[in-house]
Amino acid sequence: METLLQQIINGLVVGSMYALVALGYTMVYGILGLINFAHGDILMIGALVALQAITFAQHAWPHLGALPTLAFGLLVAVPVSMLMGYIIERAAYRRLRNAPRLAPLITAIGVSFLLQTIAMIIWGRNYYSFPQLISTTPLQPMKGVYIAPVQIVILVVSGLLMFGLILLVNKTRVGRAMRATAENHRIASLMGVDANAIISLTFVLGSGLAAIAGLMIASNYGIAHSTMGTLPGLKAFIAAVLGGIGNLGGAMLGGIVLGLVESLGAGYIGQATDLCHLPVSMWGDTLRDACANGGTFELLSSNYQDVFAFIILAIVLIFRPTGLLGERVADRA
Repeated sequence: METLLQQIINGLVVGSMYALVALGYTMVYGILGLINFAHGDILMIGALVALQAITFAQHAWPHLGALPTLAFGLLVAVPVSMLMGYIIERAAYRRLRNAPRLAPLITAIGVSFLLQTIAMIIWGRNYYSFPQLISTTPLQPMKGVYIAPVQIVILVVSGLLMFGLILLVNKTRVGRAMRATAENHRIASLMGVDANAIISLTFVLGSGLAAIAGLMIASNYGIAHSTMGTLPGLKAFIAAVLGGIGNLGGAMLGGIVLGLVESLGAGYIGQATDLCHLPVSMWGDTLRDACANGGTFELLSSNYQDVFAFIILAIVLIFRPTGLLGERVADRA
């Protein structure tokens, strides 16, 4: 039971970060029908800019304190990422709105490579240690179950941001304009909605959330580098597809479900594939040497946890292409 609870906590932490990034994918797709594959690299830019700002603050104001230093890094990284999102939409995607779907897709991949190259030019290929400004010393709320203060902060901040975004979209005039633009941006323009501004705002909001997620990932794992956004970006896209891309609630649900599946899989895959549980009569020399004195011989280790995300993507695309909360749309002849 302790192992199960521990993996659930780990899954919720990871899933909440996936959900924040998935919201950027699903907002852009809901309005433009575009998969912005450069979104994961915005996460990377946010983390590295935050690292640069935090390093500057620690040298300029050594007595500032951990939380103000972290807040300074966030206040620098989020506007930079938002500006990056606006520039990408304005320079790369706006002219391609009426182009065939393949053109924006190829452009998104190109922008992703461009951002990674820029990051390598500025920060190099090195892996940087991210300052642990929030304690990573595990707390023990119950016997055998641990959670670090940084993980608590990630859960709380992620929940507040997701709740705030839902309120923005459903309860404000800006949100109503976003929903109208998503329904039909041409008709929304005729009704007085500035569709260009709303689309830019969507990219800006998504980029801001990605920057915060990048800071969370770097703080949680204590590392930042120029390719750190690739795998979380892909997994967040899978989370958006799992929940129903274009649906905000679906992106949140998909991120949490994906995080839980990965965490539970990593926690139990080794036990499930441990050949030492086979009868002793079936052991060969290799198993006998490995399993002696309580050893293990695992066919698959927790290092294979990333495969679960892509297995889920394949299953969803085969059996429910619209996702968990997606709606089937009938095409009229």
